[in-house]
Amino acid sequence: QVQLLESGGGLVQAGGSLRLSCAASGRTFSGYAMGWFRQAPGKEREFVAAVGWSGDHTYYSDSVKGRFTISRDNAKNTVYLQMNSLKPEDTAVYYCAQGGVHTVILVTTNLVEYWGKGTLVTVSS
Repeated sequence: QVQLLESGGGLVQAGGSLRLSCAASGRTFSGYAMGWFRQAPGKEREFVAAVGWSGDHTYYSDSVKGRFTISRDNAKNTVYLQMNSLKPEDTAVYYCAQGGVHTVILVTTNLVEYWGKGTLVTVSS
């Protein structure tokens, strides 16, 4: 059974930084695309960032491009999301996600095969 465990969320002031981590287990991590999604109160879950199986290809939503960086360490079965210049509108529960065997880049929720339980990020103004 695949498990995705997020960590690193918390409360930060606007302009600050946080680094989220997601430790994966249950199947060969390096074979699957990974992504981060977020859900703010009263809103639908939305795509944030994605990385291909090798780490060479990344993709970002327009709202975080230039501020967030996704990366992965296949030796540690972990994907990261470095978040800089945080804004109050970045406040949300952030979810780690893993794609299916045929998913090259994980940019929509319908491509997600497994979800983590989420970690809360709160950005104060």
